[in-house]
Amino acid sequence: MSLSNWLKGRSPSVEILDRNGVRSLHMGGQAIQSAMRLATPERLELHYTRAMMAVLLFNDAPRDLLMIGLGGGTLARYAYTHMPDTRITVVELEPQVVAAARAWFGLPDDDTRLRVAVGDGLAYLEAHPQRADLLLMDAFEGHEAPAHLRDERACAACFGALRRFGILAVNFMAADPKLDVGVARLAAAFDGRVLIMPTGDRANTVVLAFRSPVRRWPLEQLKARTGALEARFDLNFEVLLKDLLDHNACADGHLLLGSD
Repeated sequence: MSLSNWLKGRSPSVEILDRNGVRSLHMGGQAIQSAMRLATPERLELHYTRAMMAVLLFNDAPRDLLMIGLGGGTLARYAYTHMPDTRITVVELEPQVVAAARAWFGLPDDDTRLRVAVGDGLAYLEAHPQRADLLLMDAFEGHEAPAHLRDERACAACFGALRRFGILAVNFMAADPKLDVGVARLAAAFDGRVLIMPTGDRANTVVLAFRSPVRRWPLEQLKARTGALEARFDLNFEVLLKDLLDHNACADGHLLLGSD
C-alpha cells in the first residue's frame, strides 16, 4: 500500500510503502532507501544497515557519529536508541527526506544528542575537519551514489573529517561496476587500511576504512567482544565478524588492515 499522498506539493520522487509489515522509503524508483519492520521499529531491518554497524567491533563508544545520507533515518534512530552517550549528526540533501523520516519512521526531533543538517554532504565534510569518531556514508540517488561523494576529493574529505583512530563505513551496491574503483580510492586516501564486507543478502558491499596507525587487530580481542556487543546493540556481531574474516586477510592471529 502506498502512503505517499502526504507528499503532494513537496516531492513527487519520494514514496512511502507498507508491505507485509515492512515500511520502506523509495526515491525516484524501486530501490529501497530505508526499511523498518512496523512490529519492531527499533531494530535494523536491512542487511546492509546491520553490516555498517560492524564499526562497533572496533569502537563501541564514539563521542561523535556523523552520517552522510538520512533515508528513512533508521540508522540514526538505531544509534539514538542504543548509543546514549554519543552525539549524532546527520547530513541530508533533501528536506523532504527529513520530513518523511520524522513523519513515517519515528526519527526523533533534534536535541542535544541528535542534529539533522540539510545540505550537501561533501561541503559539510570539508567544513568540519576531525569532527567524528565514526562516519557512515550512505547517500544514494536510486541505485547510484552521487558521483561527487565517491571521487578522490570525497575520500580525502572523509579521511579529514575523522579524528585519529576514526573509522568510515561506506555502503556500495554489490553490482556497482565502479565498486573496485571506489574501494581503490578509499584505499589510497586511507593508506591501504580498508576492509571489505559483503552484506548478508549480498546485494550490498560495505567498505570500512580506518584513520589509524594500527594495521593489525588481534582476532581473540575481536571475538571476545562479540557477546557483550550483541547484548548492548541487539545485533549478531559473531556473524558480522565472520563476514569480515571470510573476506579479508588474516595472519598470525590478527585481522590485517591493508598490508604491512
